[in-house]
Amino acid sequence: MLAVRDGELDALGELFERHHGPLFGFLVKFTGQRTAAEDIAQTVFQRMLKYRHTYRDDGSFAAWMYHLARRCAADHFRKANAAPFATDPADLTHHAEDAPHAGDRAATRDDHALLHTALARLDRDDREVLLLARFQELSFAEISGILECSVGAAKVRAHRALHELRTIYLKLQQQRPA
Repeated sequence: MLAVRDGELDALGELFERHHGPLFGFLVKFTGQRTAAEDIAQTVFQRMLKYRHTYRDDGSFAAWMYHLARRCAADHFRKANAAPFATDPADLTHHAEDAPHAGDRAATRDDHALLHTALARLDRDDREVLLLARFQELSFAEISGILECSVGAAKVRAHRALHELRTIYLKLQQQRPA
């Protein structure tokens, strides 16, 4: 990004190749809408180019990018006059299973679907902090910069969001037919 900031605009292509996938994945999970995620990701890279002169090398590029993505998502939904909603579990990436037995795989898929349903029911702010901490694996220092709060507040928000996710998950698990 320093090269882009200094006028080497071709370097943005390398940033795009390196960061588009994780950014798009975050936005799909955050918004619940693939087309909105595509639009927002494109807007993020456009704004990177437009506002490249504002980039300061005082932290993680990824944190700066997710902060920008957060603002682009807010702008997108403000214009559309709608709030983001979580992804349908079928749209989320499925992780490879270690267990070869079909029954074990089905139970694991059910658990993943239940977890994604619980994630979808979280408040948008809680979902956001969990996605940044657990899926994007950002540090709490980076998350605090994105959310514009202290590191301690980011940790507390993540802890409370995880507790709420656990509560929702357990309720869904109890409601599931045997």
